[in-house]
Amino acid sequence: MNRVVFLVEEASMRNLLSGLLPRLYPDLTFICLAHEGKSDLEKSIPRKLRAWREPDVRFVILRDNDGGDCVRLKRRLLQSCRLAGRPDALVRIVCQELEAWYLGEPDALAEAFGSKKSRGIGCKARFRDPDGVQQPSDAFKKLVPRFHKVSGAQDMAATLSRERNRSKSFQVFLSGLDKLCADIRDRDSP
Repeated sequence: MNRVVFLVEEASMRNLLSGLLPRLYPDLTFICLAHEGKSDLEKSIPRKLRAWREPDVRFVILRDNDGGDCVRLKRRLLQSCRLAGRPDALVRIVCQELEAWYLGEPDALAEAFGSKKSRGIGCKARFRDPDGVQQPSDAFKKLVPRFHKVSGAQDMAATLSRERNRSKSFQVFLSGLDKLCADIRDRDSP
């Protein structure tokens, strides 16, 4: 399978993907390039996509929405990829922040941090739609006061699952990767 390059907004995303992807996609060869926030990522996209010389590489762009208009944001990022000559890049938006993916799976959260009170959050109206939680990082820190974004992403990478997670943006991310991996396999098969 050819390599996939993930361009991500920050180190916590890199840490999450570095632990999660080998578990969920054991045949996927990838590298993850973290940026210093949204503006650094967005400036980097056209430059990196144009300059990359490895044949048959595929790109995945992952960025938080942070309360913005995700349709407009995705359209803008896709346009940047097209202008850089990579119209096949996969763009995924995390709604609203990466911590929403964690809130989407209370059992994984409890397992990663030993936080028994987090197991019941899925029953609370506020957390039924984890992608709809405004500033999920703040809500997460209340549940797990010792949480740190970068190391916490590593902890969550070991426990998040495809089957139990209620975050729609997490599921859309995984379904996009499923399709990308299938396309690569189809192209590489004799």
